[in-house]
Amino acid sequence: MPDAKRQARVTTKTGDRGETSLFGPGRIRKTDPRIEALGDLDETQSAIGVARAIASGSIAEILIELQRALYVAMSEIGTPETDRARLPKRIDATSVAELEEHAAAVRATVDIAARFIIPGQDELSARLDLARAVCRRAERRVVALADSGQIDGEHLLPWLNRLSDVLFVLSRAVEPGARPARED
Repeated sequence: MPDAKRQARVTTKTGDRGETSLFGPGRIRKTDPRIEALGDLDETQSAIGVARAIASGSIAEILIELQRALYVAMSEIGTPETDRARLPKRIDATSVAELEEHAAAVRATVDIAARFIIPGQDELSARLDLARAVCRRAERRVVALADSGQIDGEHLLPWLNRLSDVLFVLSRAVEPGARPARED
C-alpha cells in the first residue's frame, strides 16, 4: 500500500450558508470586513504569483518571498485577537524594514522618472503593476479594520504600504528600456 498522505478536504460544505471560520473558535459571515480584507490579500498573493510565473532570477525570488510573507499577514488578520498569541510569526518592525531594504535595493538599480506611469510596457511589468493595484485595495480594507479596532495596524499598515512600493519599483526595474540609476 502506498504511503498515505493527508489530503486536504476541498469541499467541506461548512460554508454553504454563507459563514466561514477564522483561526480560532466561532464562525463569521463571509461578508465580514475581515473576510473581505483576507480575500483582497489572497488576490494580491495570486496576482504576485501570476507575475512570478514569468519572472526569473532575483525577481522571482523576491516575489516568492513576498507571497510567503502575505501568508503571515493573512494569518494575523484571520486570527481573532484573543488567539493571536498562538501565531508563530507576525508582521513586525523587522518585516517592515525588510521590505524597505528590498525597495531601496531595487530602486538603486533603476532611474524612475517623476511622472505618472501607464502600466503595460511589457507583460511582466504589467503583471507587477496589477499586483500593486490589488495590494493597494487590500491595504484600504486593512486600514478599515484598523480604524474599527478589529486589528492592530501598527506594523501591518506600513508593511502593506511598503509591499506596494516594492511591487512598484520591481515593475519599473523590469520594464524594457529601464534606465540604470544614475550615480549622483
